[in-house]
Amino acid sequence: MNIALIGATGFVGAAVLAELLGRGHRVTAIVRNVGKLAPAPGLTALACDVYDSERVAAAVRGHDAVISAFNPGWDEPDLYALFLRGSAAIERGVEAAGVRRLLVVGGAGSLFVAPGVQLVDTPQFTDHVPAKVVPGARAARDALTALRANTALDWAFLSPPAMLAPGARSGRYRTGGDDLLMDGTRPAGISVADLALAAVDEIEQPRHVRARFTVAA
Repeated sequence: MNIALIGATGFVGAAVLAELLGRGHRVTAIVRNVGKLAPAPGLTALACDVYDSERVAAAVRGHDAVISAFNPGWDEPDLYALFLRGSAAIERGVEAAGVRRLLVVGGAGSLFVAPGVQLVDTPQFTDHVPAKVVPGARAARDALTALRANTALDWAFLSPPAMLAPGARSGRYRTGGDDLLMDGTRPAGISVADLALAAVDEIEQPRHVRARFTVAA
């Protein structure tokens, strides 16, 4: 397939890029700094301002699908607003380009831990993650809410589990819906390589159309 990948140099994006190239897909990596990408067979690097929906549309037009691992950066002082602005521009740009399939890799904060209670709103979350992360988690939650209203795209939203870490590709994962996956009494985790595996599996064989899903080891 011919895939456009937004945020290909980030923690998640780099893992998704490796998985895509490893499976023989052609990838247009849409990034802020193309100098961070090493040349590779099947890879085209493209600098793009993803806050500009027209530039996004031009960058992704003609691709089979778009994967967005967009994140403005945890150190951005206006993280919440920038996250929502970029997410909206990407959504509009993909739609304007006529690409039907958009997979967004979002956050775990919007997963439910009890009826009507999302992880990002619990003390367990706000007391145990760096304060700078919280606005981004809330923005990812609100970006999902906005995306749910889109009926033009065949979108999917992938939430990682509570624990996402570097690690080897095991080739295995389990899938859930809107609820936080657990490992016994503890929140479950996954390696970023296996999260990337799940993302590319979803692109190759869509099982979640206009839906959010989550995965864990």
